[in-house]
Amino acid sequence: MVIIDILWALVGGTVIGVLGKMLAPGDRDNIPLWLTVICGVGGVLIGTWAYTRIFGEPPPGFDWWRHAWQIATATILVMVAATLTSRRD
Repeated sequence: MVIIDILWALVGGTVIGVLGKMLAPGDRDNIPLWLTVICGVGGVLIGTWAYTRIFGEPPPGFDWWRHAWQIATATILVMVAATLTSRRD
């Protein structure tokens, strides 16, 4: 079961990270794919954690609000990662 959970986290993190990267304003999305996936996995984990702390356990099935929280969190993480890894000439 652990391998399946890790695969879902990577697949879900990739999708959420790419959506977060697409929503990042301006040039704040200039990060490599591997960092996008890490931001996406972080968005999934932190977004779900924050959602359950505020609203309780999500209902069974597809929960749009939880995924919106995950995407918003991934967008913030992408912007932070782009800021931290940007070149300063």
